[in-house]
Amino acid sequence: MARTEFYDDPDAPEPNSLVVAVSAVVTDDQGRILLQRRSDSGLWALPGGGIEMTDSLPGTAVREVKEETGLDVEITGLVGTYTDPRHVIAYTDGEVRRQFNVCFRARLVGGTLAISDESTELRWVAPADVEKLDMHHTQRLRLQHATEWREAPYLG
Repeated sequence: MARTEFYDDPDAPEPNSLVVAVSAVVTDDQGRILLQRRSDSGLWALPGGGIEMTDSLPGTAVREVKEETGLDVEITGLVGTYTDPRHVIAYTDGEVRRQFNVCFRARLVGGTLAISDESTELRWVAPADVEKLDMHHTQRLRLQHATEWREAPYLG
C-alpha cells in the first residue's frame, strides 16, 4: 500500500482517522542513527509505527524497531511530541491519517539487522550525512531535535 504525505497543503484530503504512533532515534556506539527507506513512499524515515491496545508508548517503539529492523533497543529518553494538524498522510486504501507521533531516543542492545516488508533498505547514518537523504521534513525535524540534545523534549 502506497502513501503520500502532505504538509500545509490546501489540496490535501480531509483526514478520516487519528492514529497515535511512535518513532525512535536509534543510535549505535559510534553515534550513527538508524534509518529505513520506506517501501510505501520511498522516503527515508525513522523506524516506528502505530500503538496497539496492549502497548505502552515506549513498548510500541521497542516492538516497532524490532519488527522493522530486526534490532533490539532500549528506550533512553524522549525527543518530543509531534502533533501538527497540517501534516496529513493519505494511503491508497482510502485512509487519510492525522498522526500524533511520540519520538523516543533509543540505543542498540542487540539483534541482527534485517529488512522487513515495510522497508527497502536500512542504513546507519552519521548525523552530518542525514541532510543528504530524501525524507519528509517532519522526519527531518525529529532528527534535528534529537541531535540538538535539547534540555527538554519538543512539545509540538
